[in-house]
Amino acid sequence: MANKALFQELIYDEAGNMVETAVVGQEMFYVIDDAGFKRHIDADQVDRQVLSIFLEQLEANKDIAVEQALRMMGKDDLFTKAAVDAQINNIDMDQIIAQGIPAQARHMMGMMGFRITINFHGEVVNMDQPTLPDDEF
Repeated sequence: MANKALFQELIYDEAGNMVETAVVGQEMFYVIDDAGFKRHIDADQVDRQVLSIFLEQLEANKDIAVEQALRMMGKDDLFTKAAVDAQINNIDMDQIIAQGIPAQARHMMGMMGFRITINFHGEVVNMDQPTLPDDEF
């Protein structure tokens, strides 16, 4: 069970309504209003689905991610590339969940158009993500 909701204010139901969060005991839940019935969905369950999608995308685009990270750091040497590559290979979902995502980063993600849609069972049914124009690569 989760004690924080990583994607708070970025989760919507299938009707397009922002999903609220609630704490029950010490556990965090996303709350979907189902015609007045408040469905509580374990935040950890949803967050792990979203992170899993991110990590799959990162793995599929690892070369681009490494290249972009090197460009952002202003480095282009073999040792830095190896270090960045190793970091990407060793990403730990539990560590991300434990650290959380800063509110500022979540707000930025929302402003860029990032949006997660879940159903009443807490399954991710859609994820809108901002994309870079083709000429950025």
